[in-house]
Amino acid sequence: MESDAELVARLTRGDRAALAALYDRHAPLVFALVRRIVGSAAEAEDLVHDVFLEAWRRAETYDPGRGGVRTWLLLRARSRALDHKKSAAVSRTEALPERPKAAVDGDHSLAPDCARLRRALLALPQEQQHVLLLGYFEGLSSTEIAARVGAPVGTVKSRVAAALSKLRAALGEEG
Repeated sequence: MESDAELVARLTRGDRAALAALYDRHAPLVFALVRRIVGSAAEAEDLVHDVFLEAWRRAETYDPGRGGVRTWLLLRARSRALDHKKSAAVSRTEALPERPKAAVDGDHSLAPDCARLRRALLALPQEQQHVLLLGYFEGLSSTEIAARVGAPVGTVKSRVAAALSKLRAALGEEG
């Protein structure tokens, strides 16, 4: 099986089969993240499509020195989902109660990954868990998190960095 980095290299040469392989390998996790942020499966599907289309068009921007391909895709997905959520909030004319954001309904193939991630998150100190959830799932900036938790921005950034480092160590940085 080809590595993710090899598949991205093939993307830069316009290889559609490489895109299909990356999609098959990473779309379920990308979908789960986006769905968790936006709440809607239909919107999440559209955004996942956009993420992989962007990966196709901008494969040359991938820098293996900055992380694995999975991380690259998840960061793009998170950014798109947060942008979508913010633009939806601006266009909303009246406040609607937010639905609980379930994991991917009916997709039991993600259960082991979700359970592993949950265990790793629960092993973090409470203040690190809190800043990660506020930043990654509620879309708050470091400044907004600092105001919410009553800590300096530098402390928030340090907590996020420490938490991500611990998660990488616990989960391993796969492709």
